[in-house]
Amino acid sequence: MGIGAVGLIASLILPEGIVRTAIALIAWLVVGWPTITGALRGLIRGRMFDENLLMFIATVGAFLLGECAEAVAVMLFFAVGEWVQGRAEARSRRSITELMELRPEEALLYETGAVRSVDPAGVCVGDCILVRPGDRVPLDGVIIEGSSSLDTAALTGESVPRDVFVGSEIHSGCVNLSGQLIVRVTRPYADSTVQKILELVESAAGRKARTDRFITRFARYYTPAVVAAAVLIALLPSLITGDWNLWVHRALMLLVVSCPCALVLSVPLTYFSGIGGASRRGILIKGANYMDALANTKTVAFDKTGTLTRGELTLSEIVPHGVSKEQLLELAAIIESASDHPLAAAVLRAYGKEPAISRLHGAHAIPGQGMAGFIDGHPILAGNARLLDDIALPETAGTVIHLALDGSYIGTLHFSDTLKPEAAEALADLKALGVSRTVLLTGDDAAAAAECAHALGISEVHAGLLPAGKVSHVEALVNNHDGSVLFVGDGINDAPVLARADVGIAMGGFGSDAAIEAADVVLMRDDPRGVAEAIAIARRTNGIVAQNIALSLIVKLGVMLLVILGAANMWEAVFADVGVAVCAILNASRAAKTGRSE
Repeated sequence: MGIGAVGLIASLILPEGIVRTAIALIAWLVVGWPTITGALRGLIRGRMFDENLLMFIATVGAFLLGECAEAVAVMLFFAVGEWVQGRAEARSRRSITELMELRPEEALLYETGAVRSVDPAGVCVGDCILVRPGDRVPLDGVIIEGSSSLDTAALTGESVPRDVFVGSEIHSGCVNLSGQLIVRVTRPYADSTVQKILELVESAAGRKARTDRFITRFARYYTPAVVAAAVLIALLPSLITGDWNLWVHRALMLLVVSCPCALVLSVPLTYFSGIGGASRRGILIKGANYMDALANTKTVAFDKTGTLTRGELTLSEIVPHGVSKEQLLELAAIIESASDHPLAAAVLRAYGKEPAISRLHGAHAIPGQGMAGFIDGHPILAGNARLLDDIALPETAGTVIHLALDGSYIGTLHFSDTLKPEAAEALADLKALGVSRTVLLTGDDAAAAAECAHALGISEVHAGLLPAGKVSHVEALVNNHDGSVLFVGDGINDAPVLARADVGIAMGGFGSDAAIEAADVVLMRDDPRGVAEAIAIARRTNGIVAQNIALSLIVKLGVMLLVILGAANMWEAVFADVGVAVCAILNASRAAKTGRSE
């Protein structure tokens, strides 16, 4: 571009003659070589009308008319625009290439005390690996020895380290900050968290939004139409007036103005920048087409367990009958110590100390009902109403354990699934964005669902649903509601409804593989506030796309009219093409800066 600038200055200050023309021609060839060869390749391959050909025709015509400086200026500024576009695209790709750096290069296989470096793809499920302080975790697994803190920012966008210990599940791509860890691999490399993220982001760029597809089709018809118009402007007035130089010059300026590169380059770049910016926030959007649907969101339906709640039952209320609360909890802890049911774990957590299991004899599980056994020789039952069907029980709702000692009812333990602390803020954020309808679709019982919906201000509740029931409700929402319908879930049973919604959003941090595969957007932070954040990013991205389209069309149409009327020169034509393209490209790069902080 330096040679082009020198050639432009020389062609402006040197007197007319062969020297000025030669210098201008050399500068035109050097700075415009990629454009010239691109135009010729396009002709050979049948792409007759692209921006390269328009620039080639316009500059050759300028030379033939003796306008050397204008020919060099058009090619130079077009090259500058291409350079700016490349820089902007490289900057928007940076977040993606940073993700590529998550790809592990080695894993330290741990075998009977010996350690050897291997390719992560060669490690099998069940093998053990060593993760040293400062290492990036190469494969998903469970810690079997050691404790540490993990930097998960590259996966989730969270800056606060996560403490891990024996039994903790850890994901590839995290960085081990302190202690040495021995990890048993639970997923092969091809199914690891890092590999899934890379596949999602790499495939996203190939899925065009409706606007992007429209611009591609628009350019396909627009460019030939403009070339035809330029030919008519060059021929018809010239035949009438005889002033060929004037009208051919205006036709060449029209070709320069009409180049659609501002639209063709900036629109896909804006979507790509938006996807890259979202990925840095731990929001993986699988394609630009989902940007449009996200931006048009009017209804959001949620799964409950694991999405709005922690998915971990806690003891919420103790209702004794004939015994104290402490006695009821102690008896429950003793009998449930022989069970591996999630409710048993909740009882033991609430008890908070080791139960006296020496008092327990003959404990056994009754599938689908509960536990039975003897404490200090007295028969005890702990379970649901079916287990205690011959004992009078109080009316209850929700998830409970009834207890009976010596055949008599002694109390009930009530359990609830704790709301995620971010859930209320997530619903408030959605309402602030104008989401008019929120729906809870859950397989849980009606009482638990109503309690959750009331606490969060969700307007509509459907409980006791199987996967097919969730799909039916979402289909009804899609068919009878304006705007896009989002469904947010995390479990295997949510995969069908995630696929059916206009946009399916999966909780990726701890969600099932089936849900992540079926979803269109994955929230790596496992934070429901990411739903509103994804919508805000999509709306901002679409807003920037609309700005670029309006800017390009208004300026180009205005300058085209001035060109035809003879009120614009080649320099103004160059600005209408290259200047507008540069402005649109710089504006497109703003989409990468989206986030909650804005």
